[in-house]
Amino acid sequence: MTSDFVGRQSELETISSLLSNMTRLVTLLGPGGIGKSRLAIEATARFRKASRVPVYWVGLARLPTGADLAVVEAELAQAVVPSDFSGRTDLAAVIDALTRVDAIGTGLQTVLVLDNCEHLLDVSAQLTEVLLEAVPGLSIVATSREAIGWVDERIVRIPPLAAQDGLTLFRNRAELAGYPIDDVEAIETAGEICQHMHNFPLHIRLAAARLPRQPLSMILRDLDGGETDRRLKWSHRPLLGADERHKGVSDVIQWSYDLCEDKERLLFRRMSVFASGHDTHPDDTVLKRSSGADIAAIAAVCLNDPDSPATSDGESLADLDQLQAVLERLVDRSMVLAHFSTEAVRYSLMESFRVFAKQQLISGSGEGIEEYARLAARHRRYFRNKAVFARANWFSPLDRELLEWARSSWNDLDRAVESAVAEQDAIVGLEITLSMLMLRAPFFVGSMREIRRWVQTTLAAMPRHGNVRTDSEIAVMGFTVWILVSQGSHEAAQRMLRDAVMACAGAAEIDAEWQAHPRRDFGFPPAVEFAWGCELMLLHRDPTSVYVLGRAREKFTAVGEVGGAAISEMIEAWASSLLSPAAEALEITQRYLDHASAAGAVLAITWALVARAIALARHGDPAEALIAGRAALREQISMHDKIGATWAIHSRIWALARMIVDEAALPQPDTDRLTELAREAAHLDGGAQTQRRTLGFVLGQQSLYADPYDSAIAIARRTLGDELFDAAIEEGRQLRPEFAEVERFALGSYSFPKRSGNPRSAGDTGALWAYLSTAEQEVAIFAAAGWTNTSIAARRGSSFRTVDAQMTVIFQKLQINSRQEIVEHVPAEQLRRVHAAAEDRPRRRAGGAISG
Repeated sequence: MTSDFVGRQSELETISSLLSNMTRLVTLLGPGGIGKSRLAIEATARFRKASRVPVYWVGLARLPTGADLAVVEAELAQAVVPSDFSGRTDLAAVIDALTRVDAIGTGLQTVLVLDNCEHLLDVSAQLTEVLLEAVPGLSIVATSREAIGWVDERIVRIPPLAAQDGLTLFRNRAELAGYPIDDVEAIETAGEICQHMHNFPLHIRLAAARLPRQPLSMILRDLDGGETDRRLKWSHRPLLGADERHKGVSDVIQWSYDLCEDKERLLFRRMSVFASGHDTHPDDTVLKRSSGADIAAIAAVCLNDPDSPATSDGESLADLDQLQAVLERLVDRSMVLAHFSTEAVRYSLMESFRVFAKQQLISGSGEGIEEYARLAARHRRYFRNKAVFARANWFSPLDRELLEWARSSWNDLDRAVESAVAEQDAIVGLEITLSMLMLRAPFFVGSMREIRRWVQTTLAAMPRHGNVRTDSEIAVMGFTVWILVSQGSHEAAQRMLRDAVMACAGAAEIDAEWQAHPRRDFGFPPAVEFAWGCELMLLHRDPTSVYVLGRAREKFTAVGEVGGAAISEMIEAWASSLLSPAAEALEITQRYLDHASAAGAVLAITWALVARAIALARHGDPAEALIAGRAALREQISMHDKIGATWAIHSRIWALARMIVDEAALPQPDTDRLTELAREAAHLDGGAQTQRRTLGFVLGQQSLYADPYDSAIAIARRTLGDELFDAAIEEGRQLRPEFAEVERFALGSYSFPKRSGNPRSAGDTGALWAYLSTAEQEVAIFAAAGWTNTSIAARRGSSFRTVDAQMTVIFQKLQINSRQEIVEHVPAEQLRRVHAAAEDRPRRRAGGAISG
């Protein structure tokens, strides 16, 4: 059963450590199909191999829901006591079998696995309490979709497989079925399938089992999450040894759904109108978009209202307290995901669960279809109202909070736009789109492709009256020009700008040569003025863009559109920093910084600081520019503002180049100082290249930025010389964007690892560590922390003999005679791992029992 076991290394180590510490009850918690049973098998098998502790296994899945204690005790006795000729009760026989002592009467450890407890929670809790009281050396490992509820229960929540492990499992199962997956395109498709199956091991196996019937591309098409999703309809031929509950995706979820109470089922069904959420393995270190809806959103959509008829079973959700209680029960039952942040909890259904919930809602009656339509309408109007509020209030102390809301709600915003277009409610989708554009959300969350899709679909779905469009449509077109020209899609931006102008009321009276007269006010709406200013700035490098953007700012202010005025002033400041003469650039960038600071808009302040840094690097004090850039970076890192941070890095390179020029012009320049400045610029250039590649940003498409940047790099290269400069760039390219290392380097909080030189002499204690293999170093860390060989074997999932042999090699390579000497050879940067392992070391209680 464990032959195709993949991944789960951190979970295996956690369980092994808990068992080594003789933790009494360890419950592996997670939804159906996530691999709790297989993990329990693998973890206990490894622990038994390493420690020689006996392990007993009891599967409870075949017992009916509601089975009483006597039935469960009989099942336990059948598994634990192979034969019994005494007159003992089943429970007494089990207790005797699980109790072990050594020659002097000290209790010894035994492990009992109770698999699939969720449908027998009360009985499982009773039995657990009795057994743990009667057998002092007993450790129980339970698997369940809900916690057992014992007072000292240790919960181990089981996440999905890491993405790479999920793909490995799929490929293994495909090869078993006779359909190996080897080429790049097929591997990518398999990875997408695994993502749609949440990287659940069982779901992956079920998807791979389709290969004899469907090619990969068809399997993927079956998983669209919408009306044509077929995953719940997949049929599989019966397989020997397969659990009856695990025949298909639908069977896995149905088992949990049937255990729910009526109100829990009602809320579960209603939550199908929200976007799917995602649970990920901690090893997937790529920063992912947040998901889920907060309690306010779920209440607004799912609570009963006067327009909603009673459900067929008479159940309802009447108030917030009741909703919260039911929602928490669904989380406890592993039916709903809870996404925790430092200040809030958000909730979602995984895609397969959402598809199942919708099917339960709409199947069998027209009332269900009508209810889904009502819920979907409430959903999209709720998110429209929240988006409009964000658009109106972002230039305030709320800006960070509102952008975080947009990041967390992006999947539901996307779903609301899609629903609005599908249900001929396009104006709602258009208002969401405009609000996210004016919130600058596409620069911080989602992707430019997504927002362009929203623009295209909502504009196409709006009713047309000749060439004239509504104010909202023209505003969407205007802000889309900003997105397009920022991406380098110049032709598309010019077409959109012309279309926006022609869509204005009175367009027939507009001079055909309007583009040649940017200082003339043609009466364009403020969003068109904004689009025109962006085009002049980014496409034509025209200093007049500053004037046009100022006009847009004034027009937005006149109609009370504070957010639009703030965006116009932000781009006006950037245009001025790059295109205006010194006095104007310094005056406008300072004015915008003052306005953003007065408004208390933290993110706006960071962009104002970068514009100010650029102006200072060109026209003022470059040292002051460095200070402004660093002030921006500190906030941008905490807000995950990758675009803003990239520009802050570029502004720093410009400032360094200016400092090189100023230093070189001195009568006696400091050559060490010049080298230091040039090397930092090179390091930052390497890191910026990695940043741009990660973001898909091509600097060459923006000559406004590319030309001064190339000039700054040329200055640093001449100063340092080609060979040293290229070596420094290569070092900078190793800075990892996912850990904000280039930003931390610019802030002075990151240092490059020292280059390793020649091996030190054997007398230098630190040098010999490098002779250990990776596995030997891991074992040495535990040994230095005081772990026994048996404990190390249990933690690492290897045998006692393997660890014993590794310790012999470690002693030889380090030229030592005792475990206490190992710590003298551990590198300084690894000592924290020794301390952590020492804290986690299994210890013996009085009387010989092991404790944590």
